[in-house]
Amino acid sequence: MQLVIVESPTKSKTISRFLGPEYRVLASYGHIRDLPKSEFGIDVENNFKPKYIVPQKSKKVIKFLKEELQKAGAAILATDEDREGEAIAWHLVQALGLNKIKNEKLKIKNYERIVFHEITKNAIEEALKNPRDIDMNLVNAQQARRILDRIVGYKLSPFLWKKVARGLSAGRVQSVAVRSVVEREKEIENFVPQEYWTITALLKKTQVGPVSVLPRSDLCQFEAILTKKDGETIPKLGIKTRKEADKILKDLKGAEYKVINIEEKEIKRNPLPPFTTSTLQQEAWYRFHFPAKFTMQIAQQLYETGKITYHRTDSLNLSELALFAARKFIIENYGKNYWAGFLRRYKAKGRVQEAHEAIRPTYPDRTPETLRKKLDEPQFKLYDLIWRRFVACQMNQAVFDSTVIDISAKEYIFRVNGQILKFDGFLKVYPIKFEETELPPLKINEILELIKLIPSQHFTQPPPRYTEATLIKELEKNGIGRPSTYAPILATIQERNYIEKDEQRRFKPTEIGAVVNDLLVNHFPKIVDIGFTAKMEENLDEIAEGEENWVKILKEFYSPFEENLEKKYQEISKKDLIEKTEKKCPKCGGSIIIRLGKFGKFYACSNFPKCKYTENLKKNNLGVKCPKCSIRKAQPSPYGSGYANAPMRIQDGEIVEKRTKKGKIFYGCSNWPNCDFALWDKPTGEICPKCGSLLVETKRKPRYHPPSAELRGRQIKCSNKECDFELKKE
Repeated sequence: MQLVIVESPTKSKTISRFLGPEYRVLASYGHIRDLPKSEFGIDVENNFKPKYIVPQKSKKVIKFLKEELQKAGAAILATDEDREGEAIAWHLVQALGLNKIKNEKLKIKNYERIVFHEITKNAIEEALKNPRDIDMNLVNAQQARRILDRIVGYKLSPFLWKKVARGLSAGRVQSVAVRSVVEREKEIENFVPQEYWTITALLKKTQVGPVSVLPRSDLCQFEAILTKKDGETIPKLGIKTRKEADKILKDLKGAEYKVINIEEKEIKRNPLPPFTTSTLQQEAWYRFHFPAKFTMQIAQQLYETGKITYHRTDSLNLSELALFAARKFIIENYGKNYWAGFLRRYKAKGRVQEAHEAIRPTYPDRTPETLRKKLDEPQFKLYDLIWRRFVACQMNQAVFDSTVIDISAKEYIFRVNGQILKFDGFLKVYPIKFEETELPPLKINEILELIKLIPSQHFTQPPPRYTEATLIKELEKNGIGRPSTYAPILATIQERNYIEKDEQRRFKPTEIGAVVNDLLVNHFPKIVDIGFTAKMEENLDEIAEGEENWVKILKEFYSPFEENLEKKYQEISKKDLIEKTEKKCPKCGGSIIIRLGKFGKFYACSNFPKCKYTENLKKNNLGVKCPKCSIRKAQPSPYGSGYANAPMRIQDGEIVEKRTKKGKIFYGCSNWPNCDFALWDKPTGEICPKCGSLLVETKRKPRYHPPSAELRGRQIKCSNKECDFELKKE
């Protein structure tokens, strides 16, 4: 029997189906060795030698694998083909003692390393025929990244605890992502809108021809935009005020509107390339609002069950087998005219691992509908997206008939653009939003009737906050992070409460995120410098390709970083971040100051730690009376027996927004700890007509549509678990 070791039990089950009974496929359950959590774990003086330990959860796994290894005699390491997968394979060699020579005379090792891009029978059989050694360049690149992140995290985080607030942490790549969000917010805050005007002419075709060639009545009228004056293009902000717009309207009085140019041409639109990790995460957000972390979890499930190729990739390469399979499927199902006529090959920009493939279905003829019963809803959505993108990338172009018409009016020129889809091509499989505008048939020198001129006021808009998709795109554009890191970066900076999502699910910095970012920018500029971080990513790529020494890169980073950190410990005082107030502590009479904590600013007693009085800086008052405080002892309670005996209060409490220790928002009474009333869902202030409890707004979709437009898409229901009232459409 031969022992095959992979990372996950799902992957092991899928591979087991393709291999015979002579193989036993087991899982390591991810990394089986890691740096210790309780200490730095890096011997800087000894060439940054890491001190790896076996976590408690992995000890049983190693013991079991060693027992199975004794029976098998050798192991086949089939972990993922990227740096993390290579590192897991190397750690397995060390932990299981696989680096021993099995046969001293023949120099045969007691393990083999195999890799594959997809979990299919053919791919695994081919990998077994072509084993290789562990790629130590990939391992060293992974180790270098891990050690760099450990240096920044373990050295800089205590500094933040001492100078800002306990519980904070800094990350090498995460801090750059936070900086992008903070700087975008500053752009928005500092943005000054500029007024500008556009002028549109509503025109009508007047020439009458034979009835058979007359356009439809709805096509006779169309709008044209003012674009030129005296032959010069009017820029976007060219008409700045109402006064300027009115002058143009006055100039155009009595003008004749004549067609002076018609340009007709065929426009061809190429299909998009297949997905890489970042483009999949972006498109899944645009279409389904899947967070990057969730997208990667679903993609992992699809990969491990053999539905798609490896999902952590920056390559656009496609295998010959996949290309020919796509051609066959397109011709058989859509017709020869829908195939591109050649095998489309794509090449990614920059330094990528072309040996890897783009994300694609393992079998193009396995349509989403054939798998619908085997996939849950998120899996189906993501597989459908991947399948369509891959098949479309081998299809013919979409063809549009484009018409551009220029219309003169005195010294001014108006322009109208028309576009009609002529051949859908790849759009048949991968629909993309486009606008069709059909124009009436016009001729040069044809005179048009002006129905009216429409002046419109506009204001320039600030740049929008980042979404999951646009932040990933920004990181990728700047060379920050790699396919395996985008999702963890976004998840980590949200978990640390450095950024959060607004009502439109766009990122904004939290108060603590902005403070930490400003401190790092001012005192540790290299850590949050986009260029420096991108260069470090290039260095890691060079290590992976054997072009750079990992210890040398670590030394070049560590020495100036450590020197600057020691200097900043002396220069920066925590007092700089404390604000004085006129308030007095109600417990001890001491002065109240404003401190900065993990979840923002708050009032605290200056006599801390002798006095631990704290108070919310912003009450975030919802204007809703606490129902528990308002209940008098003798009154029956609609909230159940637990509320009926609530003691009487001198002052009624109000519901305020609060956070748990982990940063999760909930809604509680301002009289806490004297009153423990709390809700996870936000109270609306309305009372349930059925039982008298508070109505709350949940994040779930409503069974009914609320009558108010602003409440649509949100469920409004009773907070009493024993009441089933939900707001219905009137």
